[in-house]
Amino acid sequence: MRRSHVTTVSLLVALALTACTNAKDVLEPSAITPPAASAQPAPATQGSAAATVPAPAPAATATTTAGAPAAAPVTSAQAAAILSKTRLQIAPIVGASVEAATPLTAELQTRAKQRGITLAGSQDQTATHVLKGYFSAMTEGKDTTVIYVWDVYDPSGNRLHRINGQMKAPSTSSGGSAGADSWKSVSPATMQAIADQTIDQFAAFLSGKAS
Repeated sequence: MRRSHVTTVSLLVALALTACTNAKDVLEPSAITPPAASAQPAPATQGSAAATVPAPAPAATATTTAGAPAAAPVTSAQAAAILSKTRLQIAPIVGASVEAATPLTAELQTRAKQRGITLAGSQDQTATHVLKGYFSAMTEGKDTTVIYVWDVYDPSGNRLHRINGQMKAPSTSSGGSAGADSWKSVSPATMQAIADQTIDQFAAFLSGKAS
């Protein structure tokens, strides 16, 4: 158990120090469901590789003004209004194999629709937010761990929020490895669960910004 924990932490550190521009695997989300008004996306690159996850940004420091009234809680109606005005553009997925990224992207679209969020195409200039995902997978023993980081940007390229986590699932492979072989052990259900969590956390982030 201790060895597994150390190995996972080491992987996270290694990922954080690698530049994300070197990743080879990219799946253009609109290749699955092309928006009617968008241009044809570039074809997906085949193959697989370990993700190169950007280094975490310093945590923001919250400041308060003495005597200032607390912000009013967000009502369900306000949250729904915020989500309905959101047009989310999903950038090409980095790090995951195309086979693993396909169910992920499809579920992102499904979950976004369920939460009332509109997805914008890759060439859509009306997007209010851009979601960029970086993935890596590591197999150790009978388990495969998928590590993911999502950065939320505004249309000008300013990062607004970060969503990250990891999900462990039984593996069909034996021995420890990372990268191409590990992705073969990741089931579509695992990637779909990550997609659901991602959209739910993105929606919570948007609702939390209401005042």
